[in-house]
Amino acid sequence: MQQELEYIYEIYKSGSFSKAAENLYITQPALSMAVKKIESAIGMSLFDRATRPLQLTEAGKIYIESIEKFLALEEDMNNKIHDIRELKSGNLCIGGSHYINAYVLPEALAKYSALYPGIKIDLIEASSAVLAEMLNERIIDLTFSCNDELIAKFEHYPAFHDYILLAVSPLRLNLPCALSSEDIKNNRHLKSNCPSLPLEKLKNLEYVILSEGNNLHDRAIKIFEAAGLDNPKIKIEISQLATSYHLARVNFAATFISDRIILSQPTEHKLNFYKINLPVTKRLFFAVLPKREYTSKAVKTFIELQYLH
Repeated sequence: MQQELEYIYEIYKSGSFSKAAENLYITQPALSMAVKKIESAIGMSLFDRATRPLQLTEAGKIYIESIEKFLALEEDMNNKIHDIRELKSGNLCIGGSHYINAYVLPEALAKYSALYPGIKIDLIEASSAVLAEMLNERIIDLTFSCNDELIAKFEHYPAFHDYILLAVSPLRLNLPCALSSEDIKNNRHLKSNCPSLPLEKLKNLEYVILSEGNNLHDRAIKIFEAAGLDNPKIKIEISQLATSYHLARVNFAATFISDRIILSQPTEHKLNFYKINLPVTKRLFFAVLPKREYTSKAVKTFIELQYLH
């Protein structure tokens, strides 16, 4: 509040210039001079100095009414800022692919919402290209990506890993190194002594892979190259990772799948899973944010939650 308004409000509350000057830690002449300056500017007195305690003039009543409205607005603003600071209110808009939104974020969002029920969460599903544009335009607060080119363009923080496995019906491939869904849920595939699939075993399979523009498409091609497969038998290319999983379940073809999809499913008896010992099968996803000077606490807290690491 401006100093002159503070002076007037203190005189009104105290009922005298002398008491107000004492409360404000200034001299009475200095206080009187400041008030006279305001009264001179508006051409009217604010206080009836002939009364004890001081009474407001009609102009003074308008002044005090306006000051109290200002104080109420200031208190409301401070409360809102405090609420946002303490995550009692605010907004969080997250963009993600179907895979991220369906298989990575549900538990994260449930935990965050339970901790901060006052934060309104919006979840947008779109392609990587659309999400990048939305980050540029600050339509979304963050997304998640393992695409190096996208990550380099924006503010980013390590968020979570996933691991790519071969999923195939045991009718097509059934080797001693096969892993069950229970093995995956027990993190056996993450252990260094877990046997991996010999790459030559990839050569005689038919595949469902994700279409171009998907990160897993590029990684599948690198796996084929490492196995010496110049012309892999690709039956179909699709856009959704969940669809490739279900096609593999009905023995349509083999596919490459994230362990997070397996972890989200009931016990699986229709598929074998195989670890592929190549660096390309481990993905590090980053939380990707628009480049800006200030990142809200709602966004920072979501990124910092332990489950993302």
